[in-house]
Amino acid sequence: MDPLITYSIPVKGLHNGIHQFEFQIDRFFFENFENSPIAESDIQVMLEFDKSTDMYVLQFDLEGTVRTQCDRCAADIDLPISDSQRLLVKFSMEEEPEEADVIFISPEAQRLNVAKYIYEYICLAVPLFKVYDCENDDPRPCNEEALRYLDNGGHTGEEAEEEEKEETNPIWDELKKLSNNN
Repeated sequence: MDPLITYSIPVKGLHNGIHQFEFQIDRFFFENFENSPIAESDIQVMLEFDKSTDMYVLQFDLEGTVRTQCDRCAADIDLPISDSQRLLVKFSMEEEPEEADVIFISPEAQRLNVAKYIYEYICLAVPLFKVYDCENDDPRPCNEEALRYLDNGGHTGEEAEEEEKEETNPIWDELKKLSNNN
């Protein structure tokens, strides 16, 4: 049995008009996609399905978090994501190539499985740089040791102090005195 059958919409059984569908996306969803960049998530997908006689208009609104590694401190974080995407479904008896926001299905199709599109839209919603303002999180997920290391220019606290002492040059000290006298 297809584990993604719950993401199939019975298009033949629906009357024309707007229909609402809601999907909860978690790690079990992503296990069905090979080499998925996302393993864990807690995402709510709201799908507005507008059925008419000549096409379907699907509006996907997603919001939630994906578990990933912070690009700033390398700690595991629940990165907030949200996005809206629109997909047009047109009818064709011949096989047509898919476009970015238009797909073609047979007019005789009984069901439309939207799992593939939900997966793609979630992957596209994950930002290139995986960081967010976690100052208000309690507890804060940051790797404080890594952040201190980065703040000190890639040195531990003791190394930074020693380097600062070594960098004192009497010539620069004299120049600093001159600039302070102005």
